[in-house]
Amino acid sequence: MRLLSVLLAATCLVAAPALHAQETAVNTAASVDAALPIERVFASPSLSGPVPRGVKLSPDGRFLTMLRNRVDDRERWDLWGFDRTTSQWTMLVDSLKLGSGKDLSEAEKMQRERMRVGDVKGIVSYSWSSDGTGILVPLDGDLFLARLDGTVQKLTQSKEDELNPALSEKGAYLSFVRDRRLFVGPVGAAAQAITPEEKAETVHWGEAEFVAQEEMARFTGYWWAPDDGLIAVERFDDAPVGIVTRAAIGAEGTKTFEQRYPAAGTPNSLVSLYLVKPDGSGRIEVDLGADRDIYLARVNWAPDARTLYVQRMNREQTRLDMLKVDPATGKSSILFSEKAAAKSWINLTDNYRFLDDGSLVWWSERDGFGHLWQLKNGKWRQLTKGAFVVSGLVGVDQKKGRLFFSANKDEAISQQVYALDLASPAKVQRLTEAGWTNGASMDKKGQTLLVSRSSDSQPPQVYLADQTGKRLAWVEENRLDTKHPYAPYLAGHRPAQYGTIKAADGSDLYWKMTTPVMQPGKRYPVFFQHYGGPTAQTVTRGWGSPLNQALADKGYIVFEIDNRGSENRGVAFERQIWHAMGSVEVADQKAGALYLKTLPFVDPDKIAIYGWSYGGYMTLKMLQADQGLYAAGIAGAPVTKWELYDTTYTERYLGNPRTDPKVYETSNALADAGKITDPLLLVHGMADDNVVFENSSAMIARMQAQNVPFEMMLYPGFTHRVSGPKISSHLWGTILSFLERHGVTPPK
Repeated sequence: MRLLSVLLAATCLVAAPALHAQETAVNTAASVDAALPIERVFASPSLSGPVPRGVKLSPDGRFLTMLRNRVDDRERWDLWGFDRTTSQWTMLVDSLKLGSGKDLSEAEKMQRERMRVGDVKGIVSYSWSSDGTGILVPLDGDLFLARLDGTVQKLTQSKEDELNPALSEKGAYLSFVRDRRLFVGPVGAAAQAITPEEKAETVHWGEAEFVAQEEMARFTGYWWAPDDGLIAVERFDDAPVGIVTRAAIGAEGTKTFEQRYPAAGTPNSLVSLYLVKPDGSGRIEVDLGADRDIYLARVNWAPDARTLYVQRMNREQTRLDMLKVDPATGKSSILFSEKAAAKSWINLTDNYRFLDDGSLVWWSERDGFGHLWQLKNGKWRQLTKGAFVVSGLVGVDQKKGRLFFSANKDEAISQQVYALDLASPAKVQRLTEAGWTNGASMDKKGQTLLVSRSSDSQPPQVYLADQTGKRLAWVEENRLDTKHPYAPYLAGHRPAQYGTIKAADGSDLYWKMTTPVMQPGKRYPVFFQHYGGPTAQTVTRGWGSPLNQALADKGYIVFEIDNRGSENRGVAFERQIWHAMGSVEVADQKAGALYLKTLPFVDPDKIAIYGWSYGGYMTLKMLQADQGLYAAGIAGAPVTKWELYDTTYTERYLGNPRTDPKVYETSNALADAGKITDPLLLVHGMADDNVVFENSSAMIARMQAQNVPFEMMLYPGFTHRVSGPKISSHLWGTILSFLERHGVTPPK
């Protein structure tokens, strides 16, 4: 259920100030181009234009590389490089020419699902060698080393896939996982297994266990020391984890998978950590403590390779210990601990950095908001403070003592990039332009900013900037000129409007609305979309999905609101869903609906709700709680019984069903299935391995048993992502037809 954060795919800000809906209720258009068809939203090229993925600077900052999708196939990505000294772009790896097209292993397919790139073709990821002379590129199960002169060397060629490939920190070794073992070898030579061959097929070396990938955003299970002398390697054993039979129902047959799945309240994998030399010798176990029922959250090396730092989190996810490990012995001690606030949990992060002077820049919510702190010589010092959330540690220039970060300091629904001096952190400088929302990354030395920005009226743009924020060069300007894919529909672009209403506790709830061209005196239906769950913020001032524009062109008002429990608002706002899923979120979405009904241009009898995943769960809970409030509901891939979902996500918010059964009874969507009286469309992929299809089949059976009428659309062979040029068009055609059948239609 975790939402994947894609590097430099920041959402964006509208340039104009926020407007109240009442002030812009009626708009007349002078001239509009053709309406945007639903089918065009999912076709190639993307209406958002050329939005790169995986943008990186070389270690020396000279070259910039990125993944760029093809004009004729928006889902296929190739590797491109830009030489900043010559201003020349070159395709470094053509995924069509070099790719074999062979089927990926089930392990890699599942890992891609965990990374939310299951629909991507061609190149998914890549990594620079530390000396900046080459780039490691996984493609179709094999590994390639791309040089900047355009040559490409194939490093592996085997029937098996190479998972989690990496170059060692100094670039001397290539490593990867194959057949549940870690392989290492000099670059260009054959790699050898350096971990034991285990008799039990439940044992894996060098991989991240399921919940680490799915819920902790940790996708690797080994970590090279900076001097290439040692590797920290995870070993996990799935033997204690229960087996579930997952059916992947396809169009012409059904496959069943005996999958080890740690459902809420059941045992997790047994995880341990070892240190080993590149040749496999000298293996020693790291002391992770007496309690084996823990989470291995993060692993990092000190810059001088003399210390290994391990983040250990308890099963309840209320305490995080930073362990300081001696690589020579594996012995550990607690450097410090983070404790969650009462009735809350620990939010894991990658926003920290071990500095060369031995200090640590660390992200913590200990004062109620996510902020940066520095631990130096055993003492803590707060670097950022205030009623805002730091969302990213962008970079550190250690020579100048300059730190760069992203945050919603100026406004809750927009992100900007800032800088401060470590010597005097109280003075914070904003580096990005107001009127946009931004994300950024930097080279390792913190010299050059790579900024991605967008607004409601401008798709994402990427540029290079110096430390003051001054733009040096466009990486992707993505201009909305006559050649842009969105150009035919630009004249009819409907600007988003923003505002707030109050929650029951007085909190501000931010909403976003896109209206069609409206005529005086007429009232319009609302397509009210929601997610509602934790670790998500849907209302931002960023470039929205062109789908919203297509719906507005059809005469729908598109509306969304972020409820209590969503992220980037601080601990007090977020923790209100603790042991209470399906409560405050439902109440806040209801408040949004009641607000809509006060607007003179909204048809109060035509408010339809839509959500996917947690949003699908929300649709069911909203229909159950407030019969007659909504005209219809669409629930996509909903969780209906939280005992079916995994340990890490579910127990973080609801506790353990063995000790808190009443919490689960209240939060589940099955018990009140009979209360649904409004039209419902249930949608699910029949090979879903995340929110398994059993969630919907249980709901279907419960409603049938209680004689509750509903409609459904099932997609054989599709996982949690029901997407693709034709399938997406079918899905949204189904949704619109459902709304039409139930009278949720624009005025004549």
